[in-house]
Amino acid sequence: MAKKVVFVAFAIEDVAIRDMLKGQSLNTKTPFEYVDMSVKDAYDEEWKKKVRTRILRSDGVLAIVSANSLTSSGQKWEIACAKAEGVPLKGIWGYKDDRTALAGVSTMTWTWANLEDWIDTL
Repeated sequence: MAKKVVFVAFAIEDVAIRDMLKGQSLNTKTPFEYVDMSVKDAYDEEWKKKVRTRILRSDGVLAIVSANSLTSSGQKWEIACAKAEGVPLKGIWGYKDDRTALAGVSTMTWTWANLEDWIDTL
């Protein structure tokens, strides 16, 4: 399977979920591979330019969806950027008991099969 470049959009409060997703991708038994292109440094005046460049270099954008997403201006901008640039976007619920809906974002349950199926479409 070819490695896919995926930008992970997440609310900063959900960084531990992003880290678990990254860790899961490194497991040798995981049925998918991707390169995380999310921004790891604190945002500065140039962050939108940096993020747009990374999103454009990505095969897709995976948004970790939670109640925190509703108030995360950075994640909202990243999602809007992906849509504006025509980069495939998919949401994944970060928590079992949180089924937050984001307008215009198709969201799936976090399973290896769901991730593999989506990544295979990129």
